[in-house]
Amino acid sequence: MRVVSLGDLVLDVVVQLDQPLALGADASSRIRLSAGGQGANVAAWLAALGGDAAWLGKRADDEAGTLAAGKLHELGVDLLGPVAGSGNGVIVSLVGPDGERSMCPDRGIATELSVDDLSAELLACDHLHVSGYALFAQPVCEAASEAIRLARAYGARISLDLASWSAIRDAGADRFRSLVEALAPDVVFANVEEDEIVGGAVGAALWIRKLGAEGCEFGDDRRSARDVPEVVDTTGAGDALAAGWILGGPDLALEAAARCVQRVGAMP
Repeated sequence: MRVVSLGDLVLDVVVQLDQPLALGADASSRIRLSAGGQGANVAAWLAALGGDAAWLGKRADDEAGTLAAGKLHELGVDLLGPVAGSGNGVIVSLVGPDGERSMCPDRGIATELSVDDLSAELLACDHLHVSGYALFAQPVCEAASEAIRLARAYGARISLDLASWSAIRDAGADRFRSLVEALAPDVVFANVEEDEIVGGAVGAALWIRKLGAEGCEFGDDRRSARDVPEVVDTTGAGDALAAGWILGGPDLALEAAARCVQRVGAMP
């Protein structure tokens, strides 16, 4: 099964806090570098779970971009799309002692993917997954719409992750909902906050609502989360769940999410 995941590829700086942040002072932490970005995370988990995975987006051939691309390559992901000389994105993820995370993104040139960067051959796949972050800026939003059109020409299913309730708020919830309706994905992944801000299910899409530690609703099928010895870091758990569902449905989705939260970072 060939799956293309469209979205950002960034250098992920994960700051795992041993204690709460102290304003104007120090907080003990552990820091690691990896690849990140929602589109890249899904592609990485698809490959780790045995899928034929490709990432599609715009990246840079600078230090941040080289490190991030190298990680995806090691995981067996095909890298598609244009490469610029500089400006790759970076995300700082702050992981609290309880495993919850806050993200500080600098998307860099990821938003510059354009329709002219696409071809029918790049979208020859069985499934196209689109990160909602691609819908919050131009020209990448137009590129995402064109990618969906090209993938559908091959008979591919389309899934969309709503990505960020705060970005939806800033873009305008009604406007964003109208855009999702126009794109008409087959499947939508949303967490509780994203579901609330867009007003629930859109069109005829299968609505997959991520409930964190409580599990997930796959349409009308509600499942509990897998038990894990310890939640280390929730970063990327929703991306792992999406990859698992695309390849194997609810059981593999929950298994992948459980694997993700037991390690630091968003990738396998």
